[in-house]
Amino acid sequence: MARDERYDVLFEQVQIGPVTAKNRFYQVPHCNGGGYRDPSAVAAMRGSKAEGGWGVIFTEQCEMHHTSEITPYIELRLWEDKDIPQLAKMAGRMKEYGALAGIQLAYSGINGPNFYTKEVPLAPSALPIRTFTNDPVQARAMDKQDIRNLRRWFVNAVKRSRTAGFDLVCLYGAHGFGVFQHFLSRATNQRNDEYGGSLENRARFVREVVEDVRSTIGDTMGITLRLSLDEMIGDLGFANSEVRDFVEMHKDMPDLWDLAHGAWEDCSGPSRFKEEAHQKDLIRGIKELTSKPVVGVGRFTSPDLMVRQINSGLLDLIGCARPSIADPFLPKKVEEGRIEDIRECIGCNICITGDMTMSISRCTQNPTFMEEWRKGWHPERMQAKGVSQTVLVVGAGPAGLEAAHALARRGYDVALAEAGSEPGGRVALESKLPGLAAWGRVRDYRVYQLSQMGNVETYLKSQLSPQDVLEFGFDNVAIATGSRWRRDGVARQHVVPMPIDSGMAVYTPDDLMAGNVPVGNVVLYDDDHYYMGGVLAELLVQNGANVTLVTPSAFVSDWTNNTLEQATIHKHLAEMGVTIRLNRGVRQVGSDHVATDCAYTGQTEIMPATSVVLVTSRLATDDLWRALQARKSDWPDAGITSIKVIGDAQAPGPIAWATYAGHRYARELDMPDPGDALPFRREITRLEPD
Repeated sequence: MARDERYDVLFEQVQIGPVTAKNRFYQVPHCNGGGYRDPSAVAAMRGSKAEGGWGVIFTEQCEMHHTSEITPYIELRLWEDKDIPQLAKMAGRMKEYGALAGIQLAYSGINGPNFYTKEVPLAPSALPIRTFTNDPVQARAMDKQDIRNLRRWFVNAVKRSRTAGFDLVCLYGAHGFGVFQHFLSRATNQRNDEYGGSLENRARFVREVVEDVRSTIGDTMGITLRLSLDEMIGDLGFANSEVRDFVEMHKDMPDLWDLAHGAWEDCSGPSRFKEEAHQKDLIRGIKELTSKPVVGVGRFTSPDLMVRQINSGLLDLIGCARPSIADPFLPKKVEEGRIEDIRECIGCNICITGDMTMSISRCTQNPTFMEEWRKGWHPERMQAKGVSQTVLVVGAGPAGLEAAHALARRGYDVALAEAGSEPGGRVALESKLPGLAAWGRVRDYRVYQLSQMGNVETYLKSQLSPQDVLEFGFDNVAIATGSRWRRDGVARQHVVPMPIDSGMAVYTPDDLMAGNVPVGNVVLYDDDHYYMGGVLAELLVQNGANVTLVTPSAFVSDWTNNTLEQATIHKHLAEMGVTIRLNRGVRQVGSDHVATDCAYTGQTEIMPATSVVLVTSRLATDDLWRALQARKSDWPDAGITSIKVIGDAQAPGPIAWATYAGHRYARELDMPDPGDALPFRREITRLEPD
């Protein structure tokens, strides 16, 4: 199919200084949990974007000097010449299909605690280090020699970047993370010399570095400058009005303006709180202040919205991070007229948790993310099927849907049996909760794809017994029957059922998602610590309940610190009138009250309640799997080669774990058992000579 002509504007070339982007699809820098530890995995991941048609592809944050690093977080490093080869490998993969390769150079300054190098942090002013973990470290204010040194270090890093083969260099001054923002903001620049005070003075360091870099690289590389559209910290911050003044004062300074909203939490907030293109008001009119191209972000997933950003004069290039993860082939699908095949980002931010937990990132929509090199998984191609022919997938939740789709792509004949009246499993239910509508894309994408395949049959309202499975005669069976929430309180605080009076009305998330929502004085006990407790508290308030949220953690929805939404969740619930009790567990549930206890002292407090919602842990719904295991001797006569349990039915986890499990099952079916061998590739640090 040919692309729709209304998308032609997205495929126009854009000049960025001395280089030319082949289209307007611009993958802005994004982390991935791999960094210097997994360079080949990161290179292959970026290479898949190149094959997918992106015109510009950037690395993640790259630490450009050893005096500023953010251990324990794992980013790229360009400290010395020996770092060049791994970055050259990445640049080569990025340029393989005609994309421009960009590197984001970061000097973290007041955000760099230097736990690995043990160097004293340097910043425009002497202030405590700003990190996610409130590290007890302070930065020393740079003197004039330090500033001259830092300018030279940037030049050295740019020279190494050029040697590595990059076409573009991004000077990082956004999200509060880069030294350029630290100089520009009065919150972090309290100097009284020529580098502080007026905006012209605070901009001096940026001007000097850009001039230094340009005089070094000439017309061999383009220079981009990444800035926050608004620091969002009040009068002392680098506000949107000053950003506009700065751009107007230096309209031709970089070759491209890369603009992103506030802190990382502001810029990359989840879909629960940030709609697509939510930064449009902050960026409107900035393009009129400069003759240079402007790129902006906003979790763009719709090609029509992308076109409006260009035609309305807001942007010159469409900046994407999360959408490029969910579908590395987004540009190619637009170009080929396959809009319906785009895996749209759901904005769950599970990708960000890889960086925050210093682990390989995942994507709910794209299970192949960061497995392109480790496991050889291509985001658009599957290997041919193995020796068997047929597969029965029981359960059409996220694991079952992904397994059925991937199996069908391999060439198997697939039957998908779902006990309920609609596909989607937990996704169908959770996407109806406040703020989670976009999560329905997990179901919608896969259901549509399956509907276009001739080798898949889907059966709804099909509750299968063990005998049914044995009689169908399929070669392979995948059990993806999901999980259910416990109503006995077992989780982290209670490893055995907690004392619960039978007179108390006790609810689980399953009850609420089924429409059975209590009112009155409701105590919600959250020992799960992800999004569910906070979302259900919001649902309860919307339905008229008076809610007290109790959690043993020091944070509401504690694990959402890793998805950049914890502070927003707390603020949102507090503004809705939810009473929040942190560092408190539940000792027992009475007939008309809940006895809570301090997580530290054990001191008890009685809370009156008419009902209790327990958000604790889940039980795998694996009854069918266990029954079939008990009848393993019957498998050969039934023609069954294998039966495997996957997803939440094997072990409950986030939705991304379920789609990964479904995809892995499909990839590995009929493949040789690796035995004790590692099921993925990894890179080992080279030993230096003694």
